[in-house]
This record gives sequence, C-alpha cells and structure tokens, in this order.
Amino acid sequence: MYPIEAIRKDFPILTQRIHSNPLVYLDSAATTQKPQCVIDALVDSYSRTNSNIHRGIHSLSQISTDLYEQARERVRAFINAPQSKEVIFTKSVTESLNLLACSFGEAYVGEGDEIILSAMEHHSNLVPWQMMCERKKATIRFVPLFESGELDIETYKTLFSKRTKLVSIAHVSNSLGTVNPIKEIIEIAHAHKVPVCVDGAQSVQHTPIDVQALDCDFFAFSGHKIYAPTGIGVLWGKEQWLNALPPYQGGGGMIKTVSLAHTEYNVLPFKFEAGTPNYVDAHALGVALEYVQSIGIQEIEKHEHTLITHATKRMQHIEGLHIIGNAPNKAGAISFTVHGAHPADIGMILDKKGIAIRTGTHCTEPIMQFYNIPATARVSFGLYNSMEEIDFFADTLQKVVHMF
Repeated sequence: MYPIEAIRKDFPILTQRIHSNPLVYLDSAATTQKPQCVIDALVDSYSRTNSNIHRGIHSLSQISTDLYEQARERVRAFINAPQSKEVIFTKSVTESLNLLACSFGEAYVGEGDEIILSAMEHHSNLVPWQMMCERKKATIRFVPLFESGELDIETYKTLFSKRTKLVSIAHVSNSLGTVNPIKEIIEIAHAHKVPVCVDGAQSVQHTPIDVQALDCDFFAFSGHKIYAPTGIGVLWGKEQWLNALPPYQGGGGMIKTVSLAHTEYNVLPFKFEAGTPNYVDAHALGVALEYVQSIGIQEIEKHEHTLITHATKRMQHIEGLHIIGNAPNKAGAISFTVHGAHPADIGMILDKKGIAIRTGTHCTEPIMQFYNIPATARVSFGLYNSMEEIDFFADTLQKVVHMF
C-alpha cells in the first residue's frame, strides 16, 4: 500500500493552515514542495561544507566538489544515461532549452532550415526556438492538436523535409496533462535522421525515464518540478552531439587553456558549465532524486494515476465545468473552465478554503488560442496528495461552481 501518511509527514509545508484551513496543495505542475531531507541538505551544505568547487585543494572544496559530482551521477542513474559526463547542470529546463537552441542553432541551423515543435509547447520550448530561427532566418513547423488535446501524429509524419534539423517536443503537456507518444515521435524523426530533444519538465516526476530506451538525443528537466530546489536544471545529451556543439557561455570552468589570442574549451560536461555552478542546489537535487527513488517512481506513477482518474470522474459530474483536453493518457494535471466564471475568480475562492491551484495561460498561450479561451484553472498533483484532498477539492469546487 502506498505510504501516503508517512510521505506527507516528510513535507513540513503541508502542516500549514491557509485562511484557517489546512493547506491542500494542488499546484505541483508549477513547482513541487520540498521534503525535509532536501531542506536539510541545503542547510547542511551552507553550514558545514560550503566552498567553491573544482578549483580548490583544501578539504571543504574537495567535499563540495564530491557532492556536486555525486549529484551528477545520481541524475545519470535516475534517467539511465550512459555516462555522467553527458549530464549538464543548468539553472532550469528553460536555460537547458535556451542552451540547446543557441548552441545547436549556431552549429547546425542556417537560412531556410526547419525545426519541428508542437502546438502544445510551453513557452520555454517555443520562444528560444523562435529567437534562434529569427536570428538564423530559419522556420518552425508545428505538429497540430486535436480537440482532445492529443498531437496529430499523422500530420507530424508529413512535416519532415531535407531542411529539417531538429524536433523538440514536450513529453507531457503542462496545461493539458497529455502524455505524448514520445518514443514513436523519436522513432519517426530518427527515420529521417533528425535528432530529438524531449522537454521532460512535466514527465520526470511522474513516470520512469530511460533516455537509452527512448533513444532521444537530448532530455531536459528542472529540479523544482521533482521536489528539489529552484535554480537547478539538467540538460542531458548524447556525447557525440554535446561534443559537436559550441559552448553556450564563456568564462571560468569551461576552459582548458586561455591566452590573449585563443581559448581552448574544456571537455564534457564542463564545456557547458561556465562560471561557479549552483553546486549546493545540484547536491540537493541529488538528494531529491534519492528520495523519489526511495518511494519508487513506479509506485508514485500508480498513486498519481489513481488521483487523476478519481479527480477527473468527480469533476465530470460538476454541471457547468468543462475539462480542457481529454486525452486517454494523461499525467500530473487537469485544466478546466467553468461556465460564467473567470478562472482567476475560481482560484481566489478556492484559496479561501486553503486549496492552492493555478489559473491563467500556464505559459501556453497558443493552447488557449486553439481552444478560444482566455485562460483555465489547473489542478495538478504530486506524490504527497491524498484521495481525501481530491474529494475535499471536488466538494468545494462544486459549491463554488453553484455560486456562479
């Protein structure tokens, strides 16, 4: 049996009361809460082992460096990457995708070339490619959506040409919860000899990730979506691609030798980690991944599937409520609208009952335009949510909807 009560005790923030009501946190797609072990790792690092890494010969620097590189190995193991040197630490999935758009675009994209994205992408997997294509005079082609919130895979197959350089696709939609058939998407692209980047920001915390089994070329995610601190992210890439790409930023750490006339770049992964890295939060990310593994990502997936299935059934019986996106395979989130009510009003009233949800466009304005709506309310789940919370949310939401 899933140990929900023990798990909830690991998260101190869940004991809070909001407007005199117990906190019901249903906004994990925006950011997850942090277990005590992650909080302790941050405090311990700053109070006992803090020192800049890789450059010092004294004990604190050596310990701090070891913790940083142990975190890299934990990431490698968590996503089953072949080598830890393929794991690049960034500040977020947004920076990971900007890094790739800049470096890949610089090396491989020219005037008239094409990139394939989908119509459901988060702005972080859209705007960097738009910026790159504007700079390089290239074009983006988009995989369209069905009303169900699923991608049109048959149309996707027709988008490739001799000018296609890369596919970059979300594994799970942050606003719709749709789980895309990512392995099939990768296989189709590889049949055209086109590499694929997977935006795993909304999948890595919900389902097992095996980059070798997927055979993707790049995989990106953020620590704060998987119970780690903000300010740390990951870009994994196959060694041959990372070796071929130019650095994203210049500075200390990413160099092998420097003269006034010439710089020789460092080896992987350091070529892409200019300056002092966020070594404390990287260590805490490693601790967060260990925590998730201690519960079991498969067990978390089963638990969250039960939550989203139950929540969907409860919400479908609320008159005037419309769920946006009804793909049969969903994870993490449900977006909805209520007839006659603005999503922001729904969110504010629920907050008075201690229920935290997200309202707005969720950084996916093209999706809102597709459904011809200004915004949605979104409820999203984490490993600490309980069935009792789902029922309390649904009961409260029903009362709120009746108000309108």
